[in-house]
Amino acid sequence: MKLSRRNTALAAFLIVACLAMWRLTPSTPARAEPHTPATVLTVSVLEPQSITWPDTIDANGSTAAWQEAVIGAETGSLRITELLVDVGSKVKRGQLLARLADATATADLRKQEAAVAQARANLQQAQADLKRSKLVADSGAVSTQKLDEYRVTEAVDRAALASAEAELQNKRTALSQTRIVAVDDGVISSRAALLGNVVGASTELFRLIRQERIEWQAEVDAKQLARIQAGQAARVTLPGGKVVDGKVRLVSPTLSTSTGRAIVYVALGGHDAQPGMFASGTIELGTGSVLTLPESALVPRDGRTDVYVLNRDGTTAARRTVVAGRHRDGRCEILSGLQAGARVVASGGGFLSDGARVKVSLPQETGTAGVAAANGIATTRGVLL
Repeated sequence: MKLSRRNTALAAFLIVACLAMWRLTPSTPARAEPHTPATVLTVSVLEPQSITWPDTIDANGSTAAWQEAVIGAETGSLRITELLVDVGSKVKRGQLLARLADATATADLRKQEAAVAQARANLQQAQADLKRSKLVADSGAVSTQKLDEYRVTEAVDRAALASAEAELQNKRTALSQTRIVAVDDGVISSRAALLGNVVGASTELFRLIRQERIEWQAEVDAKQLARIQAGQAARVTLPGGKVVDGKVRLVSPTLSTSTGRAIVYVALGGHDAQPGMFASGTIELGTGSVLTLPESALVPRDGRTDVYVLNRDGTTAARRTVVAGRHRDGRCEILSGLQAGARVVASGGGFLSDGARVKVSLPQETGTAGVAAANGIATTRGVLL
């Protein structure tokens, strides 16, 4: 009986132990399917292009008149009786701008004309006396001394007439100076003349921008100055965004002792610029081959410029930080950080991250966009999945 109980207990223990071992033994796991990362973006890719671009120098400066002419009064103590132009008026050389009181000058001119007529009459009388005296000199009716007196009188009257005519010219000049005229073609930039004001000699009345020519005075350092020559082309961007073509007219031979910079004078074409504008621009030194990408391929982020290139596996994109240079016609110069044969995501890089899985669009999927991407043209299309 005792043995039976012992066997029963042993059998129960074995059963419990087997159950415990069965629970603790891990079951065979099911075979896991490989995880395929989801595609983030369908993109088109292109390769950087080498393009011949001008070698340029960037500079800033202000616009100013090519030359300003000061127009003032040449005679004094006369009142302004008429003003015919104002600031902004376009004028021609010799055009009447203002008129001064001319009553006194006119009277002086008439008085001098009378003096000239009197001197001419005196000379004619002296010439007639000298002629008659010469006719009778041989008969002894006129002494040699008297003949000499006639000659001296004729010479004095001739000199008096010349002096009177010179004074007449002076009076005519004084009268003409009551007419204030433009010294050249151009546009009036300032006017100090006031109607009724009595002006003195050398008083400034107007300022004139000669021939309406405006130039850009660009500031450059010594290193840049050594590369700039007269005749080089320039492109100036005005405050309104308009781009004006120009040409280097003059290069300053010295640098400022206070700023260490020199002035390059660039003549601007057209009449869109006005004096006093602050403008930026570029001076073209020559041409050279540069590596470029479309601006759509650039991803500005945290003060740097990134692009995304396709890895060798053709399914993932890697981020590359590049140094961007000049921008021109929708493209950007890549100074460093990218090789010529790299396959760059053409657009939509802002939606990617380093290592993101992408799908490259084929020509049949994107039509002309895919063909352009295959040929390296910056016509791109990205579709979010």
